Amino acid sequence: MHHGDSRVSNWPRVGLGTLVAGMADLVFAVGFWWLSHDVPPMRILQSIAAGWYGEASFAGGVQTAGVGALSHFAIIFLFIAAYRQMAMQVAVLRRRPVAMGVAYGLFLYLLMNFVVLPLSAAGMASFRHVGWVAASIAMHAIIGVLCARYALAPRAPGDAGLAPGPARPPM
Repeated sequence: MHHGDSRVSNWPRVGLGTLVAGMADLVFAVGFWWLSHDVPPMRILQSIAAGWYGEASFAGGVQTAGVGALSHFAIIFLFIAAYRQMAMQVAVLRRRPVAMGVAYGLFLYLLMNFVVLPLSAAGMASFRHVGWVAASIAMHAIIGVLCARYALAPRAPGDAGLAPGPARPPM
């Protein structure tokens, strides 16, 4: 397969997906914590920056919130770009974007919580809040589907990449 494969998206679409998936995830996290624990939105962004600064991120005001926002969107971009690159080599990622996107999102949840966070200044994630854990797992599955859809080219003019894939031939 060559790098001009029309079944994977172009880089501007990956950028658009970064904005869509990144905003969806932020709206989810801000909404969850604001509604359930009255946590202000800036603190959510600072908690992302805690990966760089640890607890000091919460005293950094708008500056660390900005670092958190930039970091968040950079991570989402890498998630989509990684799926795009893998899809160029692995046909099932192109044929089954919803199922593979869900699996990818669950993989991302495990990667972020058991590899990335423990290696960062934030440290190991807490799993005490069962509602957050369950909601976060579900949201990661959705993020995985968004990653898959924005990593792949639309199937037809006007298709935002969210329509179901083509019917599979009988085996």
